[in-house]
Amino acid sequence: MSNSVAARNRRNKRKGADWESELRDGLRGDGFDIESLRLAGAEDEGDMVVREGDGRYLVIEAKNAKFEPGVFIGEAIAERENFAKHRGLDLDDVEAIVVVKRRGKNWRQAFVLTTVEDYFGLDPQ
Repeated sequence: MSNSVAARNRRNKRKGADWESELRDGLRGDGFDIESLRLAGAEDEGDMVVREGDGRYLVIEAKNAKFEPGVFIGEAIAERENFAKHRGLDLDDVEAIVVVKRRGKNWRQAFVLTTVEDYFGLDPQ
């Protein structure tokens, strides 16, 4: 790998980490009980989780990258399953969303992605 590619990869990783911090700190500042998650690889659980106080959790996959909704949702679904499995939780008590940074906008104007099925609480098909 060339030095310029390695430097670009480090910059992109830093931008992603900065975006995660901005989102987490913004939600925390607005009163959400949120923490960062740190597992990576095949057992990744997402970037952060909101504890909803009633035994329910919202796993958040934060993205500051080229917009690929299908790929992002696929990751969020797998990470939701990992989060629940690692904690012995019922999958019905864990939801997942993707929060995608919008260029030139703050965390409050980011996109939130999920499926119609999950948004409306429909039974999986």
